[in-house]
Amino acid sequence: MRRMPGGFPGPMGGMDLQKMMKQAQKMQEDLAKAQEDLSGRTVEGTAGGGVVTVTANGHRDITRIQIKPEAVDPEDVETLEDLVLAAIRDAQSKAGALAQQELGGIAGGLGLGGMM
Repeated sequence: MRRMPGGFPGPMGGMDLQKMMKQAQKMQEDLAKAQEDLSGRTVEGTAGGGVVTVTANGHRDITRIQIKPEAVDPEDVETLEDLVLAAIRDAQSKAGALAQQELGGIAGGLGLGGMM
């Protein structure tokens, strides 16, 4: 069996296992920091031309819902429900894109971008 640099047998292609472990540890630390930072970042989703606004953090948690008075029609509650749902989906989509942008770059260093 062929021995790799550092005395490790196997198909590592000459990669230093200790260096690889340090890189993995650094990536894990970077991911933890980025995830912590995401909780403090916010995005807004809107619907109905801005009559409903939903705020979410980088983890897709809804933190606020704003509804302008003109969106409230007691005769048409269903439309308001649809607007709120659309604004929530918009906010969560934007939060997901933010998370992908922040975390994808870190994971991409080890070819894990598709896992995020």
